[in-house]
Amino acid sequence: MVQGVFYENIPLINIVVAWGQSVQAPYVVLDTGFTGDLQVTPKIAKELGLQVTGVTPTRIANGDIIQSPTALAIASMEGVVNYIQVLISESMPLAGISFLSKFNYKAVVDCKYRTVVLEKVF
Repeated sequence: MVQGVFYENIPLINIVVAWGQSVQAPYVVLDTGFTGDLQVTPKIAKELGLQVTGVTPTRIANGDIIQSPTALAIASMEGVVNYIQVLISESMPLAGISFLSKFNYKAVVDCKYRTVVLEKVF
């Protein structure tokens, strides 16, 4: 089980993401409207040494479609390691539904009590 936090009204989770010898453990927004794995800023992508592997059309919250660079990275949650696709964007770092699925998590977000929990689904 992974405990997240609320910052103001934003649910955040802590993840471990790596590439090569670089590792970071940022807090990212748990975004159930984001169907991808992970989105990071160009700064985080550069610090990790991520190499752009392609560009993908991405529909953003306002409905616009933008072209987003993508890269491959490694993520770890509770000792489980998976390759993930990373979108590189000037927007805030996000973890999406595909990220949760790769690690077999379900998200329980309680806005009233301001709790965020990722529970393993077997």
